[in-house]
Amino acid sequence: MSALCVFLPPAACSVVDPELPVRRVQSGAVEPLPFATAVPAADQAWRLILPVEAVTVCVVQLPTTKARWLQKALPFAVEELLAEDVELFHLCVGETLADGRQRVYAVRRDWLGAWLALCGACLPQRIEVDADLLGGEGSQLLCLGERWLLGGSGEARLALQAPDWPQLQALCPAPRVAHVAVGQAVPAQVDECHELAQPYVWLAQQKAGGNLAQGAFARRETSHDLGRWRPLLALLGLWLVLQWGFNLVQGWQLQREAEGYASASEALYRELFPDDNKLINLRAQFDQHLAEAEGSGQNLLLGLLDQAAQAINAEGAQVRVEQLDFNSQRGDLALNLQAQDFAALERLRTRLQQAGLVVEMGSASREDNGVSARLVIGGNG
Repeated sequence: MSALCVFLPPAACSVVDPELPVRRVQSGAVEPLPFATAVPAADQAWRLILPVEAVTVCVVQLPTTKARWLQKALPFAVEELLAEDVELFHLCVGETLADGRQRVYAVRRDWLGAWLALCGACLPQRIEVDADLLGGEGSQLLCLGERWLLGGSGEARLALQAPDWPQLQALCPAPRVAHVAVGQAVPAQVDECHELAQPYVWLAQQKAGGNLAQGAFARRETSHDLGRWRPLLALLGLWLVLQWGFNLVQGWQLQREAEGYASASEALYRELFPDDNKLINLRAQFDQHLAEAEGSGQNLLLGLLDQAAQAINAEGAQVRVEQLDFNSQRGDLALNLQAQDFAALERLRTRLQQAGLVVEMGSASREDNGVSARLVIGGNG
């Protein structure tokens, strides 16, 4: 069963009046009512059907279909097709035609806003155009007494009178299908004709390709309508809790890893400088020793350590130093390394060579916990 429909007549184009007679279609019955009476209760879904005389329907080639750019490109695409300033119009994109072009709907923003203001808290879920309800292949013609509507798969969305049809039919793509009320004369030069006992009931059962209830004119769902989303919201909440727990555990692991690096750095510092019993700021004290060691053999050691540390740190946790030996006579530094794989050792050797160091790597052997090798660096290449 289709939702309740309220059809605005062509007279609505020139006057916004809550007492204007409209047609309300519900449960297979058509009721002529004042607009204020025809609007349903706030919790009921309904459709507002606009007369095509109030809407400019055109077909354009849009440069993009991405929503974030579409609203910027749309005014430029249709401004030459409108008789007034494009800023005065509410624009919406509808269906895509077979040739890739898209149907665009333009309606005066103030006019539509005035009619929707009469709806109070019960805005329509869909705002459609009566001629746009005529879908199907070729040209679809609906004869409503003296007022005829033209739709179909072609470009045209318009209202006409019987004398206009002979001039228009040659421009309309085939097949040309007419829908007429029982007892109404069949239009000339059509390929098919269907009689309708209740044309407005039949029209209300159709669905238009475009919905103007977008942006500022979209219906805002009330809180009780969110009930159907509760399972999804609950799932989202559970995911957020799990993500928070994962982040907490990951943060704890990273903290432990950082503490391990700090302990290893402190142990290395005490091994290099056993006479320095008081450790307050590792980086500052290391820099101080580096400055004091200029011109001595220790300066060479610190320089090699600095370059080796930079290269090893670039590998992260994949390479660690098990033991180091410095030979002041040869001016080289030997490192016993433990790595995850041979590739990590090869990357380390390449990085040291690129830093200008002479690098010799002994044979590497695979162990249960990775790969071990002895690396000797020293001298500038």
